[in-house]
Amino acid sequence: MPFDLGAVIAQKKADGLYRRRRTLASGQGASVTVDGRELLNFCSNDYLGLASHPEVIAAFRQAASTYGVGSGASHLVCGHSAEHEALEVELAAFTGRQRALLFSTGYMANTGIVQALVGRGDAVFEDRLNHASLIDGGLASGAKFQRYRHNDAESLGALLEKSSADRKLIVTDGVFSMDGDVAPLPALAQLAQQHGAWLMVDDAHGIGVLGAHGAGVAEHFALDAKALPVLMGTLGKGAGSFGAFVAGDDVLIDYLINTARSYIYTTALPPAVAAASRASLKLMQNGQHLRERLRGHIHYFREQATGLGLQLMDSTTPIQPVLLGSNERALAWSAALEQRGILVGAIRPPTVPVGQARLRITFSAAHERDDVDRLLQALADCRGLPA
Repeated sequence: MPFDLGAVIAQKKADGLYRRRRTLASGQGASVTVDGRELLNFCSNDYLGLASHPEVIAAFRQAASTYGVGSGASHLVCGHSAEHEALEVELAAFTGRQRALLFSTGYMANTGIVQALVGRGDAVFEDRLNHASLIDGGLASGAKFQRYRHNDAESLGALLEKSSADRKLIVTDGVFSMDGDVAPLPALAQLAQQHGAWLMVDDAHGIGVLGAHGAGVAEHFALDAKALPVLMGTLGKGAGSFGAFVAGDDVLIDYLINTARSYIYTTALPPAVAAASRASLKLMQNGQHLRERLRGHIHYFREQATGLGLQLMDSTTPIQPVLLGSNERALAWSAALEQRGILVGAIRPPTVPVGQARLRITFSAAHERDDVDRLLQALADCRGLPA
């Protein structure tokens, strides 16, 4: 008898786990038009407000007029344009690495890198709260897959001590996408060196936000390529564009070009997207005023939200979760905020552990202080909802 897909959907609705897409009729910004209504946007990853920046848009248009829309092929066939090459060179310099390699998405980068670096007979060690793409890459690699307690170097060290694998890979988010906290990278780097392991960091949510020049967790902790040999980042969040990259030494990049299946067997990003990313990269590097503005929003929100008695998590990044517990409560608060003209997503299992449903509030340099005050007032109103 065929598998009853409808029953699965019905159960998800009953459990408060059903997901639906929202249709935007505007670009990203502090406000967006959703299903015909303008809402304050507190759930985007456009942390610096660059997705609609005039210079980024102009670079995209100019490159599209030169290169057209599609890249036509994979990088290894005939899809690697001068814009791709220039972006890779600039990303390497930005991150302080010898070379960088573009991937079409962060998911493809993470799964491709992990599966290229480890396989059967090897060992991969992952933080329990790693992004799904890192977990999927580790599971698909065929290596012995082990998870250590969240941000717990002692837990990781115990697993490394027991491992007899010749090839070991430690994998972690830099900034955790649902909690907003930062991995203890200096301690992880020290363990990697002690045990002869690679350290790979997914810095999707740190690029543009952390570091004096926005180069992310590596710059924030002053970790060079020896301490952090595999640095992955995305361009669709702080950079406001699209795509992903990995930065490292010459040998790593050559190896991935020849072995990472998700790089080899897919069409290259459109050259115009690479050109837009080059423009946003310049803005990020000179965007200290944007990072200071963003930090101001975060500090103010945390101070005021704590005063309201909201349960925040240990985060100093633009990701500011409000922990609510049940799926039903998270959905109710999200709906109540939308009624008040504010868009915030309700995050539920399996994205977060059971019993830890939350509102995932994110801030952007595009927000005004009045926007934050309006959010705080709406959250204060939600406290009167049934528990």
